[in-house]
Amino acid sequence: MPTRTATPDDLAAIAEIYAHYVRTSVATFELDPPDTAEWRRRFDAIAESGLPFVVTERDGSLAGYAYCAPWKTRPAYASTVEDSVYVSPAVAGQGCGTELLRELLVACGSAGVREVIAVIADTGDPASVALHHRFGFTDAGRLTRVGYKHGRFVDTFLLQHSLA
Repeated sequence: MPTRTATPDDLAAIAEIYAHYVRTSVATFELDPPDTAEWRRRFDAIAESGLPFVVTERDGSLAGYAYCAPWKTRPAYASTVEDSVYVSPAVAGQGCGTELLRELLVACGSAGVREVIAVIADTGDPASVALHHRFGFTDAGRLTRVGYKHGRFVDTFLLQHSLA
């Protein structure tokens, strides 16, 4: 499955994939799906920071995306990022997440990233945590009841991966 650097032409499909998770799950704590213009702002900010944003395709359609954003804005955190990986529900369980996270970590290394943090909502589905564990992420903590969405409080798992 081809994985490549994201382009602005991918943003409508990225917005569609993400909107599914915003509307139907607690995988993200966002309450309203960002539109393509907001995705363009986010895409540009990631590009300006020199961090990776990758996509993968299946049968000629965008099947998922992954990117890193700065973990915190203070300069001392400059080599630490937070990853995000989202796969179209139509291809979940078909290896897209694995390919995306593999490419993302390689690109992070090339970008001078030392630490990658994953903040994963406790959705009840272990797939995202398991994906990160397969790539060497280790448990760094749990934040309890930090999000409220769809009528319930949600915990997050913190995982960390060192590239240096």
